[in-house]
Amino acid sequence: MSDSDEDAPALSAHTLAALQDFYRDTSSSSASDQFTVGAVGEDWSLSQFWYSDETAAQLAEEAVREAGEGGRIACVSAPSVYQKLKQGSVSGSDRVSAVVLEYDRRFSTYGEDFLFYDYNEPLALSNAPPQSFDFVIADPPYLSEECLTKVAQTVKYLSKGKVLLCTGAIMEKVAKELLDVKMCSFLPKHNKNLSNEFRCFVNYPSRLLS
Repeated sequence: MSDSDEDAPALSAHTLAALQDFYRDTSSSSASDQFTVGAVGEDWSLSQFWYSDETAAQLAEEAVREAGEGGRIACVSAPSVYQKLKQGSVSGSDRVSAVVLEYDRRFSTYGEDFLFYDYNEPLALSNAPPQSFDFVIADPPYLSEECLTKVAQTVKYLSKGKVLLCTGAIMEKVAKELLDVKMCSFLPKHNKNLSNEFRCFVNYPSRLLS
């Protein structure tokens, strides 16, 4: 051992324990941060507009409640809800599983929970067996009948029954025809105000209706 080794200061057991706690907390925080709503920035060229944290939480709570114990949840073009489910801040979220279907490959950071999805190929879902999800929430990227029609195909393929659709109020008639959904009184909000009135629709008895 050299003189320099003998002179090097040694950390006390208390200090070492404090450092270990710090690094453990930092690691836990980093893991949680990746699921923060907005952790992946909006890309307006892909018509991405994230929900407010409060709206994401309420929709995640609805998904957990309706999916039930051990339920499987599919978030179709609704990454904010997926992120809120994975944060662990929503009661019961640890008792369900969720996947996010997205065109934006930046979400592939979520590993096996990420399923690439292009609404132009609504049934190209090789990693998602039919009728395999207890609850499906979908937010079509564009306010057009063509887009909603294709996303509705995806929803019907994935869902065992319960569907929550988030889209513009102007799509109410088409949504009813395609998915037999009713408009909720609940008003979803985004981090940035949208020019079109935005609403939620469900095909089951829901707290969001009243």
